[in-house]
Amino acid sequence: MVRYKATISYDGSGFVGFQRQSHGRTVQEELEKTLTKLNSGQAVTVHGAGRTDSGVHAYGQVVHFDLPQLRDLEKIRFGLDTQSPDDMAVLQVEQVADNFHARYHKHHKTYEFLVDIGRPKNPMLRHYATHFPYEIDVSLIELAIKDLVGTHDFTGFTASGTSVDNKVRTISQASVRLDKSRHLLIFTFTGNGFLYKQVRNMVGTLLKIGNARFPVGQVKEILKQKNRQLAGPTAAPNGLYLKEIIYED
Repeated sequence: MVRYKATISYDGSGFVGFQRQSHGRTVQEELEKTLTKLNSGQAVTVHGAGRTDSGVHAYGQVVHFDLPQLRDLEKIRFGLDTQSPDDMAVLQVEQVADNFHARYHKHHKTYEFLVDIGRPKNPMLRHYATHFPYEIDVSLIELAIKDLVGTHDFTGFTASGTSVDNKVRTISQASVRLDKSRHLLIFTFTGNGFLYKQVRNMVGTLLKIGNARFPVGQVKEILKQKNRQLAGPTAAPNGLYLKEIIYED
């Protein structure tokens, strides 16, 4: 068997998430259908680097899969890209070592989160940015977001009931910028891993800080107390993008 790694992008609006499920359409299922066709009807299993939720988008999701023989990489990419649904694209395919695993091989992920702060909202962005219709002071967010950088226990920013025991993660970049022409706030987070709904909970908290409903020091307090009840609401998934995955070697 030959192992391949593919970088894909998709519009998450029409999917109930990346991972195969018993109900609804998923990215994994669509990829596996196409690969099975390309593999003469023999089933192919796809493994993804991240399990994006329903409505979440990706510019640079990474998957791996095995095929029984060595093939031309561009032919695999072109076949996957043209035979997959229109809300998916296959950007690159490369051969990797047999022990490579898209999820478990050490990597860093970058997520982007778009917030539409226009009033009224932009209906063209309803699937691609989360609307926040309240007054906001970006300078307050710029101060607070710095406290997320570093190695912390992010228990206070993950969904309650998550099954992961170790909630310590390292965030190497956390920033926000204002795109005035499009009335968008663009959050960017890079880290060695993110807990379930962590990015959406961080954004929900930062928006409340920007709206002066939380003090600037709230992020520090949440990290200290490890208490989800101190954080803001979970931001809607439609603004979240898995932007890039970089493997350590």
